[in-house]
Amino acid sequence: MVINMKKIIVLFEILVILLSISTSTYLIVINNKNKNVEYEELPEYNDYQEKVTKKSMSLVAVGDALIHGAVYQDAYIGNGNYDFSYMFTDIKPLIENYDLKYYNQETIIGGKNLGVSHYPTFNSPDEIALNLIDLGFNVVSLANNHTLDKGEKGILYSVNFWRDKNVVVNGQSDSQEDRNNIKIYEMNGIKYAFLAYTDGTNGIKVPSGKEYLVNVYSNEQAKIDIESIRDKVDVIIVSMHWGKEYTHIPTKTQKEEAQYLSSLGVNLIIGSHPHVIMPVSYVGDTLVIYSLGNFISGQRPLGLAKIIGLMVGMDIVVEDEKVSFENLDYKLLYTYSTANYKNYKVIPFENLNDDILKNYKEIEKEYMNIVTSEVVYD
Repeated sequence: MVINMKKIIVLFEILVILLSISTSTYLIVINNKNKNVEYEELPEYNDYQEKVTKKSMSLVAVGDALIHGAVYQDAYIGNGNYDFSYMFTDIKPLIENYDLKYYNQETIIGGKNLGVSHYPTFNSPDEIALNLIDLGFNVVSLANNHTLDKGEKGILYSVNFWRDKNVVVNGQSDSQEDRNNIKIYEMNGIKYAFLAYTDGTNGIKVPSGKEYLVNVYSNEQAKIDIESIRDKVDVIIVSMHWGKEYTHIPTKTQKEEAQYLSSLGVNLIIGSHPHVIMPVSYVGDTLVIYSLGNFISGQRPLGLAKIIGLMVGMDIVVEDEKVSFENLDYKLLYTYSTANYKNYKVIPFENLNDDILKNYKEIEKEYMNIVTSEVVYD
């Protein structure tokens, strides 16, 4: 048998070419397959990126700690000491899981050396603030119409009292430098600032040259404050002591101030002063709580509306530099006391019964309708 070497060489070359073609085809298919797998997995990757860039912090807010004589007398335990903690035992489980917990210290912590006092010029025992801090509250507004009730001495005591507490406060200062030093905080990767203003001080004049003692609201000052921090933070929260007492309807001034603050980039406005609840609404992208009413007070003689307060919970979400609010939750609170103004206790409506407050379910519906109603203005 004669072997034709030329034929063998040709056949070998053909096999090499076929093998090369097959290998190239396989690599192209594998490469395309890998590309398809990568493309198919891309949405999952994007979802992961969204989870990383989407940040949130939770906040719960209640209204005024308005400490009338009947309230602090009920808390008196002797030897110049007070204990308010039992008044809030039903509140702790409602707030403990929130990151930020806000209330308005309506009556100044001015130091017992100036004398504990009630309406019309208040001075509250340190213990009300200490008890609420122990409860978990960590954001406190200090600007309101009673801030100057004990003059400059009361404010200086208050500033020093709050300074060494691990609490976010605003509204009072002991120097212009301190007043202009707007602090920036961080929670869950979100940078935020907290500002507090009051529309007035009950006609008590701020000492000349010491306007820093209390943040009295003006559009001009708010603009200066907010523009100084707007580019440094993700979220701006403003507490406003505004409006008309004892009405559920926001005033024209409240509307105008809310619109102006929204135009400056404020994300959340928390209102107080009317001592009754008002609606919660949006002004542009700004969430506005017009009034939380009283958290605790001795105003039962003035009617039911003054002892029903609002608690608002929410998640503040920051995504792609935009702020939104999720999981808004509203709860009504009732300040209970006996007929002789003893045994004060703040009770969530969900814990009430007809023995504590007759027809409480119908009352709850009535007041929740106020909270969720469309905003109209005086």
